[in-house]
Amino acid sequence: MAKPGGNVVIAGGSGFLGLSLAMRLSSEGAAVVILSRRAPRVAGPWRHRSWDARTVGDWCDVLDGAAGLVNLVGRTVDCVKTPDHQDEILRSRVESTRVLGAAMKAVRSPPPVWVQMSTAHIYGDPPDPVCDEDSPTGYGLAPFVGRAWEEAFHASVLTTQRGVVLRTSFVIGRDRGAGGGALTRLRLLVRLGLGGPVGSGRQGMSWIHETDMNRLFIRGLTDAGMRGTYVASSPNPVSQREFMRTLRKAMGMPIGLPAFAWMVRLGAPLLLRTDPELALYGRYVVSRRLAEEGFEFAFPRLDAALSDLLATRR
Repeated sequence: MAKPGGNVVIAGGSGFLGLSLAMRLSSEGAAVVILSRRAPRVAGPWRHRSWDARTVGDWCDVLDGAAGLVNLVGRTVDCVKTPDHQDEILRSRVESTRVLGAAMKAVRSPPPVWVQMSTAHIYGDPPDPVCDEDSPTGYGLAPFVGRAWEEAFHASVLTTQRGVVLRTSFVIGRDRGAGGGALTRLRLLVRLGLGGPVGSGRQGMSWIHETDMNRLFIRGLTDAGMRGTYVASSPNPVSQREFMRTLRKAMGMPIGLPAFAWMVRLGAPLLLRTDPELALYGRYVVSRRLAEEGFEFAFPRLDAALSDLLATRR
């Protein structure tokens, strides 16, 4: 895989996924600029520029002459879905994408490639056993937001740019001071003995190791043949029951109490301040396009992925 060169701008790069990518890009010789409202909570080999993610400003100059742009901006969905939160989940994604498109037109030399994150939640809670890039999108808030996000990208990307959309599943990674993604919360539940099946336990948990997620971002930046929409997920999704069983084994926890659906609907918003549907619903997704193009995952299996991530934490 080719290494990125020059300046790479990561919009929304101050969170778990952005910092993971920034570290990887920097280690391979790229000069990283993070666009975010606030500077990252941890120091690293990158520059930070502040923006509001909604209006064009002097921050646009970081795009002039950049080798590539990765857009990760979006309010977390790990929250109680109040009307205000739903509005912000949508607006944060659509408005930031639109303003990046406006900024591209305001600079003399925009980056030749734009890699845009999207979400595998765009498929909803599908009846089909496995979804890929050709599967229909679903119904509900998450699919609606996913479609609006991708539509904003397609309306904003320049005709001269190569555009790549990554419909990202559950990214599992290490905690670098900006949170470790949802895996951090799942590890806590396992330690408390609560890491058992949720609801039926049959709902899909499509996942990807942060190493492979970063490799896909870099491939999108450097591979001239990569364009259009891809599912960014391991080729081996598992059920929620199997995911938690494998996590318990990796952590050395022999038991995991189950949670009935009614318990999750009551407890998730009250105790964890999150949406119960994140645990009760799921999907199995794989990428037909990546398989056809010969992409080889470093961590195609969940047991090896979790063993790698948890090896230094025992």
